[in-house]
Amino acid sequence: LSDGEVGVTLLADPEGIQSGSQVARTGRALDVPVGAGMLGRVVDPLGYPLYGGGPVAAAERLPVERSATPIFERGPVTRPLHTGVKAIDALFPIRRGQRELIVGDRQTGKSSVALSAVLAQRGTGVKCVYCSVGQRGAQVARTVETLRQSGALSYTSVVVASSDEPPALRQIAPFAATSIGEAFM
Repeated sequence: LSDGEVGVTLLADPEGIQSGSQVARTGRALDVPVGAGMLGRVVDPLGYPLYGGGPVAAAERLPVERSATPIFERGPVTRPLHTGVKAIDALFPIRRGQRELIVGDRQTGKSSVALSAVLAQRGTGVKCVYCSVGQRGAQVARTVETLRQSGALSYTSVVVASSDEPPALRQIAPFAATSIGEAFM
C-alpha cells in the first residue's frame, strides 16, 4: 500500500480488471462458508460450488486466515482415527481432532492415503474435509466420483484448487479447508 496505489492479488478471473481499473473493497476479510451445509459439497477455496449442486447453503462464514485455537482451549485428543491403511495405523498414532498434512513427492500415493482415510470413516460419525491442491481436473473428478459412489460424500466436504487455477487460489486452499474443518469442532 502507498498513497497513490495498492498491490492486489487476484483470486479469480481478472476479466475487465487491468492496471488503472477502479475497484471497490468488500469491507471484510477473505472468508469461506462453513457448517453442515458444506457436507457433500465440492467447492473452490472461496466457497463457490464446483460440479453443480447449486449455491452453498451455509449460515456462517469463517476467515480463511486466522489464528489457531489456543492449546488450553482445545479438548483432549483421546480417540483414535483409523486411516484404513494398517501400516500407517500401526506406526503413527493419529487421533480424532488432529490436523494432518500429507506431504511428499509426485506420484507417491498421497491422494490414495487421504482417500482411504476418508473412506475408512464411514459409520464413525467423523466429518472429513478433503483438500486437493494442484491436481488435474480429471483426477479430482475421479476422486469425487469415488467419494460419491461409496457414500462418503455425505460426511465429506471437498475443497479443490486444480492445477489450472491462479497460484493465489492454490495457496489459500489448505487454509480454507482448515476453516471448514475447524467449524465442525
